[in-house]
Amino acid sequence: MTNLKIKEYKNDKGLTVQQLADKAGISKRTLEDIMRRDDVLMSNIIKIANAL
Repeated sequence: MTNLKIKEYKNDKGLTVQQLADKAGISKRTLEDIMRRDDVLMSNIIKIANAL
């Protein structure tokens, strides 16, 4: 479920995966994995939320 919300918010902000990853301070690969599998560390969720 988290992955769907991240995609939704990312799209609402008009960000690419790379832009969101850069803003969150995580790798593009990590963000892609999170959005694909919905398996994420709390620390990464906080980084993504702060970036959005």
